Amino acid sequence: MNKTLLIVKPDAIERKLLGEIISRIEKKGLKILKGYLGIISRDIAENHYQEHKSKPFYEELVKFITRGPSFVAVVEGPNDTWKILRSLMGATDPLEAAPGTIRGDLATVIGENLIHGSDSEESAKREIKLFFPDVQVD
Repeated sequence: MNKTLLIVKPDAIERKLLGEIISRIEKKGLKILKGYLGIISRDIAENHYQEHKSKPFYEELVKFITRGPSFVAVVEGPNDTWKILRSLMGATDPLEAAPGTIRGDLATVIGENLIHGSDSEESAKREIKLFFPDVQVD
């Protein structure tokens, strides 16, 4: 089994979409191994988005992810779990996301696109350690 990080962002929590999103993930055969609902600290948000630090939208990203509760979880599945989750999520821009994906069906704007999933095996390991230091990542 293999693990990746999931964040159901504040906009999804505000819109009461957590159950719908988790249901889609579980119906695909992925398992929520560990998770919590809470406000992500600014320190963790800055570390999480470190690759965007020099970009003009960085501060907006940090403010958005820390504005309210998010559901942060470790998702487990077969090899390349991160790819499976990313496929379920759909394109970052909801206007380009295919129907049937989470963003294609439920999101409307790129700045508030409901969900985050690690974009590689390496990112998954780094992000899980950031949010869940006690979880063993192979």
